[in-house]
Amino acid sequence: MTTEPDRSRTRFPGISARAYEHPADRGALVALRSLRGFDTVLKKMSGLFNERSLRLHFLAGSVRVGEQQFRDVHQDVVDAAHILDLPETPELYVVADPYPRAMAIGSDRPFIVISTGLFDLLDAEERRFTIGHEVGHILSGHAVYRTLLLALTSLALRVAWIPLGYMGLRAIVLALEEWHRKSELSCDRAGLLASQDPEASKRALMKLAGGSRLGEMSVAAFKEQARDYDAAEDARDGVIKLLSLMGRTHPHAVIRLDELDRWAGSGEYSRILAGDYPRRSDDRDASISDEVRNAAKSYQESWSRTADPLISTLRDVANSVAETGGKIFDNIANRARRS
Repeated sequence: MTTEPDRSRTRFPGISARAYEHPADRGALVALRSLRGFDTVLKKMSGLFNERSLRLHFLAGSVRVGEQQFRDVHQDVVDAAHILDLPETPELYVVADPYPRAMAIGSDRPFIVISTGLFDLLDAEERRFTIGHEVGHILSGHAVYRTLLLALTSLALRVAWIPLGYMGLRAIVLALEEWHRKSELSCDRAGLLASQDPEASKRALMKLAGGSRLGEMSVAAFKEQARDYDAAEDARDGVIKLLSLMGRTHPHAVIRLDELDRWAGSGEYSRILAGDYPRRSDDRDASISDEVRNAAKSYQESWSRTADPLISTLRDVANSVAETGGKIFDNIANRARRS
């Protein structure tokens, strides 16, 4: 019996990933994708991690979901691909690992891996959010960039004994890590679009921080915790928070929940549910300079909201970023079109 997609939730035919991507994530991707030949080079570099060997690794040592194995999880993947209008339902593997984690990897045929630690932690509604999150990574093309980040991180470790080479690679890795953290915020939104259950989405993020004892936790208290984290006592705490992000590809759970809650209540989520969203057919017409300005505006807004004293002292630095960034990427786009 073939699994049929759930038709009780709103579907988004032809939805562009731009509908849910965080402005900082979207600005970087639109700029990169506009460069002629970039995707070809990227795929060749991502070959540093052989997708075929990765797939064989999970085929050999984990369980591939389907009609006969983890049928409910397979249904979640089918539903998420249907709702976000992904052309092909990706494979998903369940791997025995007590640490709760999930990832979308690969370049030609990206696939999803979810650990038993995460699978056992979440209920059915929370799991829909998590799988929708990973499907969002695939729709956005993040799996390719994540593979590149993994490759460059590995390469940086190999050449750590060469100071200049290592420093150059670390600079790229740090930039990709910052992009990756923003991509996680994007795909939390994709997960919400797939599950269409804001409370379950917030519960899933809260469980990543505190485990399965949901009766001992409160979403409202967790949001208050996010505000306390944001309002550091002095600039030294701000420095510590920045340093704590080094080597991290995911934002802290309190930040993710606060960002998702803000987006869900901003009106964008409701507009998308009502059918008002950008289509993939219009992606080629996306303005690089507009996306860069939106990214800069997003950073400025987050800096304006924060109570962190370190960021407060640096706010003025961003005043001209939008205009300057727009001009730079306009020039890049013009050169790419002429070549």
